[in-house]
Amino acid sequence: MPTDFEATSMRDCLCATLNASMVGTRVSVCGWVAKRREHGEHLAFLDLRDRSGILQAVIEGSLDVRPEYVVRVTGTVSLRPEGTRNERLATGDIELSECEVEILASAEAPPFQLDDRVDIDEQVRLRYRFLDFRRDRMQVNLRLRAKVNSSLRRSMEAQGFCEVETPLLWAPTPEGSREFVVPSRLHPGEYYVLPQSPQIAKQLLMVGGFDRYFQIARCMRDEDLRADRQFEFTQLDLEASFVTQDDILAFVSLAVLDAAEAATGVRPSTIPSMTWAHALDRYGTDKPDLRFDMQLHDLSAAFATTQVKAFSAPCVKALRVPGGASYPRSRLDQLTEQAKELGAKGLAWFKVTSDSLESPLARFLSEEESNAIRGVDGAQVGDLLLCVADEYAPACKVLGALRVAIGSPPVSEGPHQYVWVTEFPMFEGVDEDGNLVAAHHPFTMPHVEDLDLIASDPLKVRSQAYDLVLNGWELGSGSVRIHRADIQSRIFSALGVSDEEAQNRFGFLLSAFKYGAPPHAGFAFGIDRLVAIFAGEENIREVIAYPKTQSGTDLMTGAPKDITERQKRELHMKITSKG
Repeated sequence: MPTDFEATSMRDCLCATLNASMVGTRVSVCGWVAKRREHGEHLAFLDLRDRSGILQAVIEGSLDVRPEYVVRVTGTVSLRPEGTRNERLATGDIELSECEVEILASAEAPPFQLDDRVDIDEQVRLRYRFLDFRRDRMQVNLRLRAKVNSSLRRSMEAQGFCEVETPLLWAPTPEGSREFVVPSRLHPGEYYVLPQSPQIAKQLLMVGGFDRYFQIARCMRDEDLRADRQFEFTQLDLEASFVTQDDILAFVSLAVLDAAEAATGVRPSTIPSMTWAHALDRYGTDKPDLRFDMQLHDLSAAFATTQVKAFSAPCVKALRVPGGASYPRSRLDQLTEQAKELGAKGLAWFKVTSDSLESPLARFLSEEESNAIRGVDGAQVGDLLLCVADEYAPACKVLGALRVAIGSPPVSEGPHQYVWVTEFPMFEGVDEDGNLVAAHHPFTMPHVEDLDLIASDPLKVRSQAYDLVLNGWELGSGSVRIHRADIQSRIFSALGVSDEEAQNRFGFLLSAFKYGAPPHAGFAFGIDRLVAIFAGEENIREVIAYPKTQSGTDLMTGAPKDITERQKRELHMKITSKG
């Protein structure tokens, strides 16, 4: 009798654990009828499905079962007759014979076919998510997610981190994204919020001496949904004391590489890093996809004295598209419109021929300008060169977006290319009141050597903030935190935050820092996004058990729904309008 940890009082093993070495053994298995095939009046074949796979059972006599009936089949493991082996199945060389079938539950016909050979409308799949779970795609994806979570937890524990659960009901913080608000029954007119992240809670743990904290944390943000964003998301969250940025990058890199090895069977090499300035300059984005080359090149010097109006700008950036000279004019017009939608004034294109550049602008170029364009990234005959002239940042970002649109392979293709992006700007601009705007959050430590720039040239101040990027997806971000009161005061002053406002908004954290805050730093990355890439899925909904639609609804439960008038009274709520 085969035994494994899946054995219960109702079954001896899972369907796909049976093999030819067990021929002659009588076993009981349980599952759903995936398919029934009649063979004459008194013989039928059942494909029995459980989470491990499919097993064929040979049924003699009459039996009234239909697809998705839940059954228990007891039979003898036998080799399939010559010529009937199914190489597509792990159990394709065996079957169960001399079977007894017990119907455990009948079933109606499902609203869609429960195999992966047919594309099903996502709205239907989400409405019947409990049936969608039976399909191989969801079984594989959710079990992959569990494997990643398990690997991350083991890795963090091995590195000396302590798992601590932080509250789901938290105090409102007027920072970052919009929060989900929970009215209090016991305190009329007052509210909790669901946490956007455990940021302040984990910093308090550092003040409390926990030294190394981690959590597989559930977080909520009331943001517009898209392919890589849901209201609810899960992140690996960590914080450590007496560390530098390099320490955090090492902790996270080890955990991510452990998870990658667990998920794919292959351990990636060491994760490289680049500065934010380099990423913007060469890839036009702070989340570069390194699976393909196509780097941006600066032609500003060659066009510094140009007479061509289209290139009269502080910055000229160029991008080589290998083989792009074959693009029809309609495709070039499409790219031009896309560039304009991204904020560019226009897009100049040049096809490289054997003896010239083919473009409406080619005849206006000087010899030096023409040679500069032909020399971009070793351009060859048949290549296409795209140019954007503008201020530096817009020129980089527009061409970077076109780079991704043209060259980025699907999520399911190409290697997994990780990269750390470091030295983000401390401030991202100035608000309408003339105050600086923090690029990360107000507790991010600037580079100490840049502190004097806060007063003289604040937009050049670099922060000790860092992002982890995988295949063009931002997995997560973190920073070294400010733990010194004098530096915190300088940052609050630059942001226009008064002492009174700082106390109102962050009082309990600032008060804790008075009692001895160690140098500390942290990071958090999205597990949903990481698993989606491992699974080759373009949308994180495919690796989340119960996701919301693009409009934020749960088609299966009907949420969000109204609550009863009694509940509203208990929560001291009065709805004046649903408009």
